[in-house]
Amino acid sequence: MARCPPLPGSKWLTCPQGADGWCMDNPETGMGLRHIEDTPMNVHSQEYDVVGIGFGPANLAIAIALEEQSDLKGLRYCFLEKQPRFEWHGGMLLDGTRMQVSFLKDLATLRNPASRFTFVNYLHDNHRLDSFINMGTFFPTRVEYNDYMRWSAEQFSERVQYGEEVIAIEPVEQGGEVEWVRIRSRNADGSEKEIFTRNLVIGIGGYPNVPAVFAGKMGDNMVHSSRYKHEYERFGRHETPRIAVIGAGQSAAEIYLDLMNQYPDGKMDMITRSRALHPADDSAFVNEIFDPAFTDTIYARPEEERRDFLKKFSQTNYAVVDLAEIEQIYERLYLQKVTGKVQHRFLSNRDIVGVQNDGTRVLLTLRDKDTGLEQTEVYDGVVLATGYNRNGHEQLLAPMADWMSEQGVERCYRLPMAKGCRANIFLQGCCEETHGLSDTLLSVLAVRSQEVVDALIQRHSRPLAAACAS
Repeated sequence: MARCPPLPGSKWLTCPQGADGWCMDNPETGMGLRHIEDTPMNVHSQEYDVVGIGFGPANLAIAIALEEQSDLKGLRYCFLEKQPRFEWHGGMLLDGTRMQVSFLKDLATLRNPASRFTFVNYLHDNHRLDSFINMGTFFPTRVEYNDYMRWSAEQFSERVQYGEEVIAIEPVEQGGEVEWVRIRSRNADGSEKEIFTRNLVIGIGGYPNVPAVFAGKMGDNMVHSSRYKHEYERFGRHETPRIAVIGAGQSAAEIYLDLMNQYPDGKMDMITRSRALHPADDSAFVNEIFDPAFTDTIYARPEEERRDFLKKFSQTNYAVVDLAEIEQIYERLYLQKVTGKVQHRFLSNRDIVGVQNDGTRVLLTLRDKDTGLEQTEVYDGVVLATGYNRNGHEQLLAPMADWMSEQGVERCYRLPMAKGCRANIFLQGCCEETHGLSDTLLSVLAVRSQEVVDALIQRHSRPLAAACAS
């Protein structure tokens, strides 16, 4: 048995694993874990009660809920974010684009209307509340909403470690059980760090979906929509670039219109597998599926019924465009018929079956889905507005595979763990199959954050499975 020196204010503890093992300063709460194993000089270790991976809107809402939870004062928590600073969809903060969700579904209002982190309080703090009211809208510009979230994030600067890319989440096994997880991260200078926690909240968002036909063909003349605003200027090697936008959703439509404006003499094609641009259904009754309370309804349904529901209502969120943008695009293309000057095209009902990229030009081979006829088009640049994948957490959690249950995500967003693992891992933004279409959206952020925090609190007073079921 080895005795480990206590932290200030704590007592000596006997560590059953020896001098290179682990000890906890407070065995009752599991807080204050200390790792006393020798580590390389360039690896630093810290211990926290709660760690969030990612610091986008989802975990920002968690930070706010933790901050406003009076019985959690003194809790040690932090967030690791790979970006150098807070930015929400920076590549799509295009001039004039607006939110598609009411500002009342902000980071806090539906959970706590009196919170100092509401959008209304942000406006008041920045002396714009009267002016915003005068506009008579529920839908601020995306630029302003990003600024609201940046304003909120700045109030947690001491809690966030920016420039830290998480590379692995590993179990800390002791006596055949896992109480803690090790989080390994790497910063810009290549040095690694490891921190430890019993409670992990993963909110890393999506990563760009690159269709298989483009795999290995990406270059400086191609960009995913997530980086569009940061990188589109490299397409403008001359004043009349020819650019293709791939996709049929909101991002594709907004980029298509933006490119028309950025390059008045350029030639833009919008290429899509669908036959037409479909309008998003944001009617009042349909919007009720995004209410936080509806999560209970969808979660309680059998798996097959949930799949049918997601398919039936996919037109509310996937491969759909706001009617205003559809009308703008159609009018621009119609005016070409009036003037006889054809610059831009809408190439619908096409599959992309071939891609060649020599670094200067991109050749796309398109196949008409009706006739089977193929055509080859040459472009100076290509924008992939092809959506996101939401399974990035799976690779991070691969080292935990032996300690994870095969059961589905619990109602409180906790991953069920195998027997012997008491560490808690919560998922945000990747539970659409179990929690509904709102899971990847802003609509449920405020309420979901409270549900996760409630589960964190209740685990100390009763089994978490019971807490999740309530």
